[in-house]
Amino acid sequence: MVLAAAAVALAAGCTPDAVGTGTGTGASTAPAPSSGAPGTAPTATPATDDKPPSPSATSPSAAPSTGKPTAKPLMDDGDENEQVRELQARLRQLDFFDRAPTGFYGTMTAASVRKFQARQGLPETGTVDATTWQQLLSATRKPSADELKPSTTNKLDTPDPRCMTGRVMCISKESRTLAWMIDGKVVSSMDVRFGSENTPTREGLFKVEWKARDWTSTIYHTPMPYAMFFSRGQAVHYSADFAARGYAGASHGCVNVRDRAKLSALFDQVKAGDKVVVHW
Repeated sequence: MVLAAAAVALAAGCTPDAVGTGTGTGASTAPAPSSGAPGTAPTATPATDDKPPSPSATSPSAAPSTGKPTAKPLMDDGDENEQVRELQARLRQLDFFDRAPTGFYGTMTAASVRKFQARQGLPETGTVDATTWQQLLSATRKPSADELKPSTTNKLDTPDPRCMTGRVMCISKESRTLAWMIDGKVVSSMDVRFGSENTPTREGLFKVEWKARDWTSTIYHTPMPYAMFFSRGQAVHYSADFAARGYAGASHGCVNVRDRAKLSALFDQVKAGDKVVVHW
């Protein structure tokens, strides 16, 4: 009983700590004359006063027909749909898009498209026309469901060699992700954040010492749901602050998770004694 009490006291827990900032123009038209000489009536004048001219006759952007109408891009800035999500997932396969697909075509997507077009020797427009799309389809495979809607915002890091055997929470400071792995295969993954410069998360090979579904820090008196302690009070646990503020804050050394549902499922799978690897 004395040893158990000592362990609880030691596992003080880590709660979030703010780190601040740092983690054509229209042309005037002269009125038509009330009467004119034969053959001098302006051709743009409508046949009747109460019927407006057709848009094609008055549009400032209308250009003379060349017989080859300009094709509208398949995808362009401001578009938001599932085809854009597929575009981003395919670009990510080629390392031209470095984050989770969002389905929104913005400046980052346009820059990624330009990189792909440059590699293919295509005009670097930043928009997706039929030629760009067909070449991208040929250079990539159909994205999986996880590629279209990844489980983490951040791309998973290459696993540390110590993560390749057994049951292990493989935690990368480089990619800010946690991958739950069994015998070298990723079972689930989630975004994480770490301690600040003054209270860093320790790196190395550890094991899950004990778990607490509902825990409150004995130092900071804040909730630490689904806590899995692995190193003298440092634990993997859910953080409401991380869910609300993202990487604008930091923990006091713990590994914060912002996806409560995923962590709840992981908590049910992890057992005391399972490995924990924290690495760069």
